[in-house]
Amino acid sequence: MKSKSDPWYIHTALYLVIAILTILLIKVAIIDPRAYVATEKYNKTESRLRMDNIKEAEILWEKKKGKYTDNLDSLISFVKYDPMVDSVKTAFDSLTMKIANPFKPLSNGEFVPESLKYSPKTHSIYILQIDTSVVVDTVINRRGKITRIDTTITLGTKYYLKDPDGYGTIGSLESDALKNTASWE
Repeated sequence: MKSKSDPWYIHTALYLVIAILTILLIKVAIIDPRAYVATEKYNKTESRLRMDNIKEAEILWEKKKGKYTDNLDSLISFVKYDPMVDSVKTAFDSLTMKIANPFKPLSNGEFVPESLKYSPKTHSIYILQIDTSVVVDTVINRRGKITRIDTTITLGTKYYLKDPDGYGTIGSLESDALKNTASWE
């Protein structure tokens, strides 16, 4: 007895299905994860550069105004238009023989003040907070009666900056030891 084999077009179709599934597996297992990892690496680096630039802007704000701010729009305007910031950006360091610009260039090669507001991954606004402390002092006369209550409110001695995408934080509202310290340093 002679057995009948499958027609040639069935074998060709099966080989074609195997080839397509192999290509799909390579794309899903190798190519897509590489692209995802590269995008995550870019977003992490870019976000941390922006947060470092916000930190430098906060330091300059504190030097000029004596306290930190929690308003990113005011901070951006300060960096763009304040003559003190402009003089710091164009100052020359005679020891290193380089320009003493405290702002780091972003991944595209230049520093853009408007980039300080948004994170690169989700374009969410960075979370910037300052501390508020209230000190209440009661003044009592010799007879034991309260003459007045003095209340002192102090704003902006510490700040806290958080990336909305989870790439790190800078500063602390509780500890002076963590002032201007990044979580990735």
